[in-house]
Amino acid sequence: MTATTENSKKESQEMATKENANRNGPTKETPIESPQKSLKLQKVSNGQLEKRVYKIVLTGGPCGGKTTGQSRLCTFFENLGWKVFRVPETATVLLSGGVKFSDLTEKEAYKFQENLIRTMIQIENTYFELGKSSTRNCLIICDRGVMDASAYISKDKWEKMMASNNWNPIEMRDNRYNQILHLVSAANGAEEFYTTEKMKKLFKEHACRSEGVELARELDYKSAAAWVGHPYFDVIDNSTNFETKMNRMIESVCQKLGIDIGDRLQATSRKLKYLVATLPPDSEFPPFQDFNVEHHYLQSSGPKVQARLRKRGQNNHWSYIHTIRRPNVHGQSRIEVKTQLTQRDYINLLAQRDDAHFTIYKKRRCFLVNNQYFQLDIYKEPSHPRCKGLILLETYSSLSGEALLNCLPKFLNIVKEVTGDPDYSMFNLSLKEDWSITKKFCHSLHEDVSGYKSKQPSGVSNKQLVLNGHAKG
Repeated sequence: MTATTENSKKESQEMATKENANRNGPTKETPIESPQKSLKLQKVSNGQLEKRVYKIVLTGGPCGGKTTGQSRLCTFFENLGWKVFRVPETATVLLSGGVKFSDLTEKEAYKFQENLIRTMIQIENTYFELGKSSTRNCLIICDRGVMDASAYISKDKWEKMMASNNWNPIEMRDNRYNQILHLVSAANGAEEFYTTEKMKKLFKEHACRSEGVELARELDYKSAAAWVGHPYFDVIDNSTNFETKMNRMIESVCQKLGIDIGDRLQATSRKLKYLVATLPPDSEFPPFQDFNVEHHYLQSSGPKVQARLRKRGQNNHWSYIHTIRRPNVHGQSRIEVKTQLTQRDYINLLAQRDDAHFTIYKKRRCFLVNNQYFQLDIYKEPSHPRCKGLILLETYSSLSGEALLNCLPKFLNIVKEVTGDPDYSMFNLSLKEDWSITKKFCHSLHEDVSGYKSKQPSGVSNKQLVLNGHAKG
């Protein structure tokens, strides 16, 4: 056993001690109305925490660390007391039976891909059902997911396949999985660790995947592009060494689950937010996905807790999310617990809307640039006048300084960074009262006295950004 594995076990065992200390008895399972929406609110009822089922996809190009990442996640969460299921890659299972794409006709290849997806869905559903019946918290790790198949078929054929099977992206991409982790191929940013011969040995049944660095980069980009639009899509790049890359991957999952990891994994990725002056023409964007989004703030249990609902969709297909945002714990900048809901649960929770807030309406545009996943929020009416024309760009990154600036979209007119600026907090933007008189303006979720104060100068630096040779500010 390696020292790395020992360290990983030690870290997660320490966390298990903390997590188990909060349990007052065996976990309790409640009925699940939809197999695609199995992550439930972690409520306390009669001193018992409800069980959680969390479904993630590990994807990426060749030599990105998927195999190691799956093993690390498994060890980490098993030591926390979770049950972990690992769903095998369907393509590997089928292609190991002697299938070669080069031997298939165009019609046979199309039908093979269609049957591959159907098989994948059935295999995944088998593990999802096991997760539902488990008496413990359950992590389900899928080695690639349904949308990965779209990277190996033309857009026209993919859309035909989706239509003929009555599939839609909201259900197959957004509602089916809780989180997507794209592990960037070593061929993109860590070329010295990418070995073509190694790839040929590992993927001897996939000759099309082992023909060199350029093809690996292309496949890596296609597999990432296939998931653009998922609300919780994390790109784990090669900006750090491999060990830190694995820790960043685990930290990303813990962060989405709201598990306190302190500084054990030396988390460096942070949420960044930028003010954008205007929306450029669609032709200037890389391939993107647009969504209609509605946010409703709910009455919360305390002054430092924010609760909200989100409805997000395309073409009248919707996903529903409940978010609880709490103050920092043990140095973490924020704790957010996000839960997928059924439509019925969403409608029931709307009864708890906080009348002090407007509903927020947005168009959300998702796209990839330089291995960074971006979300561009274009605020829409009806809204408070303070939101008129507002455009905010968000991303997660471990980069800083010049490296970060170089990764930002060059086609956007970025005015300034507004990370942490309460003037651009959605909670404050949605307040009905004027900021000068309201007592609910939130400067920070972790103030010592109160999370809500009358508005004071923000104190956030409005330092200029220099982008594309021009100072912004």
